[in-house]
Amino acid sequence: MLDLIIKGGTIVDGLGTPAHEGDVGIRDGVIVALGRVDERATRMIDATGAVVTPGFIDAHTHYDGQVTWDDELVGSASNGVTTAVIGNCGVGFAPVRPGGEAELIDLMEGVEDIPGTALYEGIPWGNWESFTEYLGFLGGRSWSLDIAAQLPHAALRHYVMGERAYAEAPGEGLATEADIAEMTRIARESAEAGATGFSTSRILFHRSMSGRSVPGTHAPEAELLAIAEAMRAGGVGIVQAIPANGESEVPNVGGDPNRLLEEVRMLARISRKADVRCTFTTSQHSAHPNLFREVLATTRAENEAGARLTPMIIPRAATVLTTLTAYHLFMRRPTYLRLAESLPHAELVDALRDPAVKAAILSEQDHPHESPGSMENSMPRFFSKALPRTFRMTDPVDYEPPLDQSLAALAAAAGRNEEDFLYDFLLEDGGTVVGMYLAVNYVDGNLDAAREMLSDPNTVTGLSDAGAHVNFISDMSVPTFHLTHWVRDRNRGERLPIELVVSKLTSKPAQTFGLNDRGALKIGLRADLNVIDLDRLTVRPPVMLHDLPAGGSRFIQPAEGYIATIVRGIPTRMADVDTGERPGRLARPARL
Repeated sequence: MLDLIIKGGTIVDGLGTPAHEGDVGIRDGVIVALGRVDERATRMIDATGAVVTPGFIDAHTHYDGQVTWDDELVGSASNGVTTAVIGNCGVGFAPVRPGGEAELIDLMEGVEDIPGTALYEGIPWGNWESFTEYLGFLGGRSWSLDIAAQLPHAALRHYVMGERAYAEAPGEGLATEADIAEMTRIARESAEAGATGFSTSRILFHRSMSGRSVPGTHAPEAELLAIAEAMRAGGVGIVQAIPANGESEVPNVGGDPNRLLEEVRMLARISRKADVRCTFTTSQHSAHPNLFREVLATTRAENEAGARLTPMIIPRAATVLTTLTAYHLFMRRPTYLRLAESLPHAELVDALRDPAVKAAILSEQDHPHESPGSMENSMPRFFSKALPRTFRMTDPVDYEPPLDQSLAALAAAAGRNEEDFLYDFLLEDGGTVVGMYLAVNYVDGNLDAAREMLSDPNTVTGLSDAGAHVNFISDMSVPTFHLTHWVRDRNRGERLPIELVVSKLTSKPAQTFGLNDRGALKIGLRADLNVIDLDRLTVRPPVMLHDLPAGGSRFIQPAEGYIATIVRGIPTRMADVDTGERPGRLARPARL
């Protein structure tokens, strides 16, 4: 007797096999039968007319804090994710010395814009010090999906070196031999305890709330190699990096293409010497729009020379949101600050419609936030240059709109100043309208660059940041977007075959992170699956919730069209509704 049978669906197995009709039989959380399955089952899901895929693996989520208080993780669970990787970008919450949580919160809030008050109040500080103890704590929890945790470089470095971990330029903050020995000891111990990998950030834009570079930003190659070798000795073979390219769509944060290519070559050397896979963020940027092609070409050449490099890409433009209830161009103008502090939303909108108030705000300079690294200091500058690629968010969301529909183009057509136009735009729909800036991967006004990266055999998809940037980015829907846009809806260029797209969401990240027990519909593997009504699958606009600890706000973007999401053989969502089941556990990679 089977526990569950999925009958009559179109099977897309995650391995690139042509889609075909069939059944899936599940027993004890494992796939035990495929094809035509006649064995009786305790429960049956009719998948006639639906697509059946492996559960999606989201390789970049930043749920490090949220997993300690939230067991649903709805942003990912509602988009077909059955395994989420945390500990990205070198930031996280272990190891941490007693009383040392303030530094790690300062880093996470500055780098990933997760409210510090939520992290202070939501995380049960004191339940761990070492990363091994953090894994032990997570091992006692359950969720709607599995969690895989990486050891973050910033937390590791700060734990070992304290204030010496910080550096603002290459050659500063160098680790001593004793520091390296202690970091490698912890790295090996963490790998042996079940860490999925090691992550580091080397990008200049990543700053703590106090304005300092993330520990590890300027770490030399020898330090990274020593830690990678220690992870490999502990049985884990993945390093995740944000490379030191300085590339950014943020004004005054320039890019050096030679530096980026040297970073890729450095990661290749580490990969070969330590026998690890290195995955690193890759995207198209305005300053050097063809540089991603050089990165892909360098990756191919280095892999042919024995490295294992896997560029991690996002399948659309990174989507930066602007709205009156979160981040916007005028949020640090003195008149706006005075009004926003004292008025509820509806009254604030009425006050902002006053022509005298508008004139005052448009004439003012920003008043800096007291924390140098706060996103409130960088985002207004960001939005001041963003209108040529900022669009009204529609329902359902169009993530590949023509440039003549941008706010800058609409302002020009109306003969209006861009800032004046944006001010009035933000007051539409009672001050709830949302604009979306299509940042990386949209230099050409289309997603051809994203398609090129997604099609490359060396890349893995990811970068949803599902638990991060909670008030100005909502890319948690990217797993669903793969199917709605690239398989079904794209009308401004070529689409992609469903077999390729599903493999990028399943077997490719499973292979990348050593999660060899999942990622494909194959007998003997874990029964993590999605049953999807592809015709009805929809990405809706994000909605703002105020449900984080301490009343913190966040954007959430659930999808519609998932008939069932199954984790370890147990349906966790049916008809886009959480079932309350929590079969998700801490995922540990296969030991090398």
